[in-house]
Amino acid sequence: MKIGIIGAGNIGGNLTRRLTALGHDVSVANSRGPQTLTALAEETGATPVPVEQAAKGAEVVVITIPVKAVPDLPKGLLDDAAEGVAVIDTGNYYPQQRDGRIAGIEDEGLTESAWTAREIGHPVVKVFNGTYAQDLLDRHRPAGDPDRLAVPVAGDDEAAKAKVRALVDELGFDTVDAGGLADSWRQEPDTPVYGLRAGVEAVTEALAAASPQRKPEYRG
Repeated sequence: MKIGIIGAGNIGGNLTRRLTALGHDVSVANSRGPQTLTALAEETGATPVPVEQAAKGAEVVVITIPVKAVPDLPKGLLDDAAEGVAVIDTGNYYPQQRDGRIAGIEDEGLTESAWTAREIGHPVVKVFNGTYAQDLLDRHRPAGDPDRLAVPVAGDDEAAKAKVRALVDELGFDTVDAGGLADSWRQEPDTPVYGLRAGVEAVTEALAAASPQRKPEYRG
């Protein structure tokens, strides 16, 4: 499958490593330009590209950048993506620590991923936002392994969600359907499931235990 990854930090870099190892055709981009991705490309076989070209022909696009950088993504980013492209959002909103205050989240009550979807003009599927980057390399397990970790997956586009869940399964993790983007607050920072290393049952329980009220340190 052709996959575009925007963001080459800890999550983006390790997804590039795993997805190329699984045989996918991966293009990777960051804000500093493809010339800064030479080492990652040599290590993995991924193709470094400008952000504007990251989604070209892609069946899946992963956006794994700071939330504050989402409005800076090129307009028409997905225009040349494959029909039915699924967009993965791994982002988290840290208003005091990094991102500043975002009115759409604070004043309109949008979840982080619903805001991102509106900004890019395309549905997104929220996954891996609470996953430790190193776990992508070290903690993947085959289906049925008792130590296999599960991750929540939220999204409104059922076809895109199914495509993403299949890809997560291929990466070596179980998934729990966390509902639509309006419900994705259940997996945002400082919720019980955020950073949880556990299986399907515990992840399901953690999602159900979440509170919609963000603590002051997570508000802008």
